[in-house]
Amino acid sequence: MALAIFDLDNTLIGGDSDYLWGQFVCEQGLVDASEFAARNDQFFEDYKAGELDILGYLRFALGPLKGQPAERLAEWHRAFMASKIKPIMLPKAEQLIEQHRQQGDELLIITATNAFITQPIAEALGIKEILASEAEVIDGRYSGEPAGTPSYQQGKISRLEEWLEGRDITLDGAWFYSDSHNDLPLLERVDKPVAVDPDDILLARAREEGWPVISLR
Repeated sequence: MALAIFDLDNTLIGGDSDYLWGQFVCEQGLVDASEFAARNDQFFEDYKAGELDILGYLRFALGPLKGQPAERLAEWHRAFMASKIKPIMLPKAEQLIEQHRQQGDELLIITATNAFITQPIAEALGIKEILASEAEVIDGRYSGEPAGTPSYQQGKISRLEEWLEGRDITLDGAWFYSDSHNDLPLLERVDKPVAVDPDDILLARAREEGWPVISLR
């Protein structure tokens, strides 16, 4: 049995769930649409450039959740899944997941996007284990602050190492599938890195290293 690790956004799904959540809250009138959309766009550009202030972004993304009751958040997320996520689910990604499942591999998603957004997506993909950026919860409600180490860039390795502690599994023979150069630290760490519909920087690195390059689109 090997560990099969997957990035989520633009890897297992055909878009960025964090960015799409920003669009969703604007369209639903849950935020000041013009200001929020502009900041969402800028954070997305920073991410693509590898210059994202992850804590600043998490505070921004978690802002609309602050203080909201769980029932309302669940209702929002159901609507988000239906309108934004289901249309970008990728049959080839589901086939890849099933291939690893049939091989008896341990399946894990690691994503910088917060767990509120991504946990239901992982469930829809049939993957139980997910490491996502976490949010502080006080008295059962989101405070709007991040918690712990965000699973972004080098933080993905830190979170993975914590997750592996006490488990009967190692990184020997591990796969990692990602689209983004932000994931190079973890891609360099595993035995079987795979570039999936990669950005230009990752594509160049994959070609240089001889890593497989695949498309799930």
